[in-house]
Amino acid sequence: MLKVHALNSKDYELIKEAEKIIEQNYQYERHHIGSAVRTKSGEVYAAVHMEANVGRITVCGEAMAMGKSISEGDHEFETIVAVAHPHPHENINKCWVVAPCGMCRELISDYGQHIDIILSYNNELVKCNILQLLPEKY
Repeated sequence: MLKVHALNSKDYELIKEAEKIIEQNYQYERHHIGSAVRTKSGEVYAAVHMEANVGRITVCGEAMAMGKSISEGDHEFETIVAVAHPHPHENINKCWVVAPCGMCRELISDYGQHIDIILSYNNELVKCNILQLLPEKY
């Protein structure tokens, strides 16, 4: 069972930034995940994922947002979130929060074992420490 925490106003703002970046840049079969990371300095960096025809070379939104932050010289992460944008054929009209994939869990934890992840758990938006999602990290 995950040890989770309630979201605060800064967490909801982070979700809005992830939604905003993917709503501005959604492109079917290219970009449908937006991510935003808040650093310990309080800055927020948002980016979209890059879909590839060969799935294993797709770059996730979390990696893109973290890379954007690092490129700007901001290396200490506090909280990260990813959201999915609905495709035109789906009967959904808003983005939703998604949990990081396994590779992102590894990457996020490599850059800080105190980083919080926002995700949907038991039909509720919560946050938890990255190591809750990646037990027994190597």
